[in-house]
Amino acid sequence: MIPMELKQVTALVTGSTGRVGFSIAKALAAAGCNCICHYNTNKQRAAQLTEQIMNMQCKACAVAADLTEPEQIEQLFTRAAELGTPQVLINSAAVFSTQSLAEVTFQQAQRVFSLNLTAPILTARFFAEKLQRQFGRTSYAVGKIINIADIGAIRPWAQHCLYCSSKAGLIAATKALAKELAPSVCVNAVAPGIVTWPENFDQTQRNRQLSFIPLKRTADPAEVADAVIFLLKNDYITGQVLNVDGGRCI
Repeated sequence: MIPMELKQVTALVTGSTGRVGFSIAKALAAAGCNCICHYNTNKQRAAQLTEQIMNMQCKACAVAADLTEPEQIEQLFTRAAELGTPQVLINSAAVFSTQSLAEVTFQQAQRVFSLNLTAPILTARFFAEKLQRQFGRTSYAVGKIINIADIGAIRPWAQHCLYCSSKAGLIAATKALAKELAPSVCVNAVAPGIVTWPENFDQTQRNRQLSFIPLKRTADPAEVADAVIFLLKNDYITGQVLNVDGGRCI
């Protein structure tokens, strides 16, 4: 068995301009990874991220792609080829959606599921194909996939049917892919609790949510990133979901 090292490994982080994705990309760089920083529209923040990573003596590039368009997912890997074959894939890109069941439309459902569920499955497909082309079939892990889920997939909320369903699907996909891609790829998920408050939450609503959390606070993005690094450093964990939720799901 050859343990997988993170130093000088290429990592692809989707949704790297979000708070969690940004923190994960920096944690990967701190661990020695070269980073492909995916973004959709926030080019300026992606440029800031790549500059910070390069200042950490790691290579980095920013690549734009709309992950709801299948051909752009494939192009994402092609355009990032300068950094080599990714051995780490972090599926962090997602859209948060709030609406009552009566307000749900086909178009909304298609948008949420396309980004939160279909896109991570397709990025995993291209990731695995490129790994096999580079390393062939191996009896040990040469790749790692971490899907960023949500405790809403485990403890769903009213008014969030689309979002919670898409994240629950992502957890199921994590377990299915862990079986299919083993032993060459370990596939796990991290399920954060509250990291940022919805914009429409007033203090009363925030206090109510905090009352459900034993640790009585929200998560710091760095704490989610730490969980990702933990899973990446272990070659004997696959198909698991690590809750980073302050005890919310107890």
